Amino acid sequence: MKTLKFMPHLVDLVLSGKKDSTFRLFDDKDLAVGDELTLINKETLSEFAKAMIVDIKEKKLGELEDVDFSGHEKFSSTEEMYKAYRLYYGDKVGPGTVVKIIKFKLYE
Repeated sequence: MKTLKFMPHLVDLVLSGKKDSTFRLFDDKDLAVGDELTLINKETLSEFAKAMIVDIKEKKLGELEDVDFSGHEKFSSTEEMYKAYRLYYGDKVGPGTVVKIIKFKLYE
């Protein structure tokens, strides 16, 4: 089973169903529709849910539209989005960076 880590402030959003989408850059796990996931709190490294990937789209960060943020937290601006992802992935993040938009469904 593959794992996805989430920042602690996102855990409650995932568990409540308000967040059912995540953006991942430079996918080193070869995530695919149908993959079963263990969701991990990045700070405590504890499991908080199990889920399955139900849809994946790929786009460049600079081409994201409002609809792509359905089920995902919004950023105050495009520059704030780049800044956030540079914290996670480094300075190589920019408008041409490909993002995997991953929709998931929690197991009951």
